[in-house]
Amino acid sequence: MSTEPETTEDAARETPGAEAEGGTPEGAETADAVESAGAEAAGGTPEGAEAAGGEAARLSEAEAELAAQRLERERIERRKAEKKRIEAGTKLSGKAADLLAAVRAVESGEKPVAAVFAEPEPVRRPAPEPVRRTQPVAPVTAAPAPEVVDGVGRVLAEGGAPLALAPQVVAVLGDGAQERLRADPWLLLRVGGVRPEQADGFARALLGARCGPDDERRLRALTVWLLEQAALAGHTALELPALTAALAQRGVPDPDAAVQDALAEGEVLAFQDGLEESGEEESEEEAGEGEAQEPVRVLVGLERYALAEESLADGLARLIGSVPKEAGAPADRERVAAAAQGSAAELVRAVAGHGLVLHTGGEAARAEAVELLDAARELGLRAWAAVHSPLGRGRSAERDRVVTVAGLLSGAEGPGRDAEGALDLDLLVVLDAPQLDVEAGAALVESLPDGARLVLSGDPAVLWSAGPGRVFADLLAARRVPQIASRRPDPGPLGELVSGIGVGELNQVEAPGKEIVIVPVRDAGEAVHRTVQLVADSVPRAIGVPPEETVVITPGHGGAAGTRVLNAALKERLNPGPGRFGGFDPGDRIAYSPAPGRTVPGRVVGADAEGLRLSCAGGNVVVPRERVERCVRHGWALTAHQAVGGRWPAVVAVLPGDAARILTRPWIYTAFGRAERHLSVVQGVEQALPRAVAEGLPKPRTTRLPDLLRPEVPTAGKERRPGRTAAGQDG
Repeated sequence: MSTEPETTEDAARETPGAEAEGGTPEGAETADAVESAGAEAAGGTPEGAEAAGGEAARLSEAEAELAAQRLERERIERRKAEKKRIEAGTKLSGKAADLLAAVRAVESGEKPVAAVFAEPEPVRRPAPEPVRRTQPVAPVTAAPAPEVVDGVGRVLAEGGAPLALAPQVVAVLGDGAQERLRADPWLLLRVGGVRPEQADGFARALLGARCGPDDERRLRALTVWLLEQAALAGHTALELPALTAALAQRGVPDPDAAVQDALAEGEVLAFQDGLEESGEEESEEEAGEGEAQEPVRVLVGLERYALAEESLADGLARLIGSVPKEAGAPADRERVAAAAQGSAAELVRAVAGHGLVLHTGGEAARAEAVELLDAARELGLRAWAAVHSPLGRGRSAERDRVVTVAGLLSGAEGPGRDAEGALDLDLLVVLDAPQLDVEAGAALVESLPDGARLVLSGDPAVLWSAGPGRVFADLLAARRVPQIASRRPDPGPLGELVSGIGVGELNQVEAPGKEIVIVPVRDAGEAVHRTVQLVADSVPRAIGVPPEETVVITPGHGGAAGTRVLNAALKERLNPGPGRFGGFDPGDRIAYSPAPGRTVPGRVVGADAEGLRLSCAGGNVVVPRERVERCVRHGWALTAHQAVGGRWPAVVAVLPGDAARILTRPWIYTAFGRAERHLSVVQGVEQALPRAVAEGLPKPRTTRLPDLLRPEVPTAGKERRPGRTAAGQDG
């Protein structure tokens, strides 16, 4: 059984650090069935991140951060007992109504029934105070016992699965993995990178004649797997028809029954969200009879993301309705605001009176965030900024008060936490806000103390987050809080080019200083050759940027001009060696992924008995031997998602001919926007490039956040339920 993808579009289906634009990370495959049912990937999944360092006798920062994230998820799960499930409406009928009725019956301890429910009380969920926790202390996670891994290995061998999967199976299923896997072979699908056909073959080898396509264990596993693939593609839930259609395409005889069984077993959750009304007025007869009902749709999702999204909505509602901590006298606030320039003054004034503010703009807009931090500190506020990747620190003027989001949440960076477990600050400015997924967003807002202010700042045109959700875009669309749009243009020919792409125009830009160079190529082989030539010779000679300050960005890991091929060619030219340390040599550029969805570039320093030694973002990291293959890859060439959050003096963007069908405007905008001084475009897609800029919008993501944030609107003597589920690009 092989889980190694080979094509460009499959390039992201690997372990952390291996995702591609248009694919999904963590070795998982986005099912074609989900894509055809409306659950497509929104440009793939990134990995931008922070390296973690540590001494041999202590946990690494990466391990501490992962443990802290586990604690945060456990805390969110404990809160589910405080939540009330959204009731089903009377206008549902048929299988959808039966499905929701089954959920309610199971929750009450009864058997599932087929019934139509009465109209629910349209009560808006309150925004409860967050459950505070003390600063997380990451427990030491013991390695699985060798005998447990060996036992799982025997079961895997019996079913014809690779023995190398044993540690991952134990990590997912726990100490009883051997017994659980033998009793339910389809649990193998919970391991990243395993596909349904592989799990089916494994089950047939173990169960023999007892294995059938309608086995309840198989149906539950497929339902969960499809929702996991949807999450990797950015969705927090799927519409019921999309999920059942995907199950049908996977050969499930009765998709509705499969979903109902998964609901009954508590594997998934169902939700009812209101749809935006068409604007047509109800008839007098309907109004008189009280029959007019708001249209709804049924969503199905995994508990993990449902709870995170609801916690995020609660935290945002608390910020929106809160009174921020007083910041100086009114005269002082106005004086500080007046000293700021242009839209920065608007930003300062908005933050003075609101707990949550959105700030949009390109690269130049980051200077306004710095002005806001200066103004806040002048008024006596404890102000911090958080970036997506450690690379973002180098783009901020005040690096001493700039942390990464991951480091802030884990406690490895930043102001620490107060006695109640809240972050010890008054203002948090989150840069690269489009990279926030629902889980990171929930952890952030729940960590803010009462009276604190949150500013989400970023460029709406870049690629969306690696994890599920589109928090920044959903908040912009909701229009519940002040939105300050920067009026500072990005300078120079590169700024002009990228700004045009952002609005769908690929302009011819004058570049007298060779800021932009187009290099046409005929095929992928020529693209690789010209890329190596540009990095090693042309850019250093003509632009003065050395190879170590140039990054190559390409659409995927696989294919004839993906990161694998490009990195191999660049290593041979720039740092040849035998790769005696697990394929790496001292001096190799690498992309290190300490956790799924996060990548930070660095260099190999050496290796010893403890593992591979790296230098990443100014810190030293030791990657244990057993994690090197999963967490480290060569990094001369990156995907655009991996490069989000960073900028380099020179960028070589490679667009091979086979990438034409997966190019999108956000991908092009993000890749081209990573260049500070020079951009070379190795172009093999011809007219597909301007077409992608003009028409290549990202694939939609289905989320519940807009519905959870929507205020109730009284109409005709009744209250209206919250609105619709979001899907699509804003602005």
